[in-house]
Amino acid sequence: MKLLSYETSQSMLDLLKVNTSRTQNVPLSASLGRILATDIVAKHNDPQFPTASMDGYAIKYADQDLESITILGDNPAGNDEQRVIQSGECIKTFTGSKMPEGANTLIQIENVSVDGGKISIDERVILGSSVRPIGEGYKAGAILIKKGTKIGFAEIGVMAGLNQVMVSVTLKPRVAVISTGSEILDLGEESDNPAQIRSSNNYTIAALFEQAGAEVIQLGTVGDDRDSIMHTFENALESCDILISTGGVSVGDYDFVKDIVPRLGAEVIFKGVAIKPGRHVMVAQREHSFVLALPGFAYSSTVTALLYGLPLVAKMLGHDTPYKTVEAKLTEDFKKRSKNTEFTPCNLEVVDGQYEVNFEGKKVGSSAILTNLLNNSALMVTGEDDGDLDSGTFVNIILLENF
Repeated sequence: MKLLSYETSQSMLDLLKVNTSRTQNVPLSASLGRILATDIVAKHNDPQFPTASMDGYAIKYADQDLESITILGDNPAGNDEQRVIQSGECIKTFTGSKMPEGANTLIQIENVSVDGGKISIDERVILGSSVRPIGEGYKAGAILIKKGTKIGFAEIGVMAGLNQVMVSVTLKPRVAVISTGSEILDLGEESDNPAQIRSSNNYTIAALFEQAGAEVIQLGTVGDDRDSIMHTFENALESCDILISTGGVSVGDYDFVKDIVPRLGAEVIFKGVAIKPGRHVMVAQREHSFVLALPGFAYSSTVTALLYGLPLVAKMLGHDTPYKTVEAKLTEDFKKRSKNTEFTPCNLEVVDGQYEVNFEGKKVGSSAILTNLLNNSALMVTGEDDGDLDSGTFVNIILLENF
């Protein structure tokens, strides 16, 4: 079977049509971590009127030449100041207060001396000193937060300042995750069969997609029984946007998944990609739902979930990219193990403002191991045309943080 190139498989994935129009309104306090479905636009200028940025006295700039200036009173923050400053007058004005009409400068408290209800200038200030002009923060009509932004603490603060009670966010894609294989033992299950292995794939992948903003349905494990797998898949596809399974996609006698997916009425978009790890990956579509059938090895399933699952979730959420890639310099020689596109676990460091890559503590094997992705690791990408690489070569790196 001729395998697709990694680049071709990604192009085919990018062409898939997904539903990006599903939204919901949530309270501002419940929007943290969600994806904005609409632009957040300023309805007014900020500030809406000239505002004091320090404590001081609101004056006419030219009055700094006078021997003294009469204090009319105080202007605390939140006061709707209506007095109009005339020449020779000032009002004590506090940080955040509306500047009185007629005043164009705020002179700080430490720049004046106060005596008998008057101030005298000890140190002059420039015209407009400590006054925030109308619209300094933002102008009415400005897009403050773009559609597709993941809402963090700063976005919460800006929207609170705009009195944004409800926020329109994209609906979380529903991702169902299941591990197949009679050798798989789910968490909490006991067995006296030493040939069984503890399931980790479904929990790793569930965490990966929840971190990426999806709603995850944990389906646990199912043995190598054709009818059981068929029933589980059919039920999952009735309620999820993406069904992700691990195991059963290779060429063994008990690898049923690859045959079950077409029988469910799903169109196989592609199966088999020239990548290491994960060349048996399958992507299929049934109406508006997708099936990602991934290899059973923990490291392989995690990498292929990232490469083929995260792009679909990102599209459903309105993201431009599913993960961030950077360029980095190899600090040691690298021996490529296959003619496929490889995704190699590595350590990424910033040295003198530049990303650098090394493989200290990373174990290399035919299936690799999931612990290779611990400790803020990354994935180095080497293409089909790449061979062994010398130290000092610049390579592409997929970051495994901040999806």
